[in-house]
Amino acid sequence: MFGYIWEYVYTSFLRYWLKWLIRQVTGTCELQRICSGHKPGAARTTKAEYSLQSSKNKVLRGALETTKDSLEQCVDQIMKVKNIKPAKDPKFKESLHICLLQITGYSSLYISVEDLRKEVFSSDNPEHEAMLLKLWDLLMPTVKLESRITKQWGDIGFQGEDPKTDFRGMGLLGLINLVFFSENYTAEARQVLSHANHPKLGYSYAIVGINLTEMAYSLLKSGALKPHFYNAVQGTPELQHFHQLYCYLAYEFDKFWVAEEPESIMQFNQYREKFHNIVRTHLQDPDVCLTLTVSSKN
Repeated sequence: MFGYIWEYVYTSFLRYWLKWLIRQVTGTCELQRICSGHKPGAARTTKAEYSLQSSKNKVLRGALETTKDSLEQCVDQIMKVKNIKPAKDPKFKESLHICLLQITGYSSLYISVEDLRKEVFSSDNPEHEAMLLKLWDLLMPTVKLESRITKQWGDIGFQGEDPKTDFRGMGLLGLINLVFFSENYTAEARQVLSHANHPKLGYSYAIVGINLTEMAYSLLKSGALKPHFYNAVQGTPELQHFHQLYCYLAYEFDKFWVAEEPESIMQFNQYREKFHNIVRTHLQDPDVCLTLTVSSKN
């Protein structure tokens, strides 16, 4: 209870006067001190984001919702409001611009990911069908698919004869992630598939992949992935960066599963939660960067 009271008093009263006092002593505002005192990435951007969110000035708060095309003008407005002279702080404008690209880009990325999640896989859509068949060809290049609806889909980890039913939870996003991993890290994806088909330690490759897409989506939605993207992308995070994160999760989960040697696939939820906690622990590190270390084709 005391903690909540202290937080309210600090954010509502003390923080403002503390900032004012430090500015009088240093001659710089909080945003200037953040941009000059912290290295690029999460260490800088998360503090800049908090500073803007906590500001009583509507120009600063509004910066968090500015469009990419208006960011430069927004930075100029902030510099005017804060009386920051480019000649005295020549690096500030570029530093804050990058922070805002990352902050607003994260919000835009979530919208793009959400749109793909909501898009239903349709057998009547030629692009959707082509993507699904491409996944088969990438993972099973020497095996011909007998027909569109077949038990063969079980060989790459789908539950039934028609994979479209497995995409209900994550929509087209689940399929796109599976294809992205298989196309850009083909050797690794086939290696993971071979582990998934192990007679004792095996699991449903595609179903687990879709489950990991849900994990990535939930982490993105909660804001937990901000440190990762702020470190990994010195600019606007885009869909390809989200797909790259999925590749990391797919590859690392397979390594984790094989190392743990579960007794049965029935223990999947237990090990999935354990892996999830490991990922969340990594995300507590301000220097975190969840990047697949093997080389992609691109």
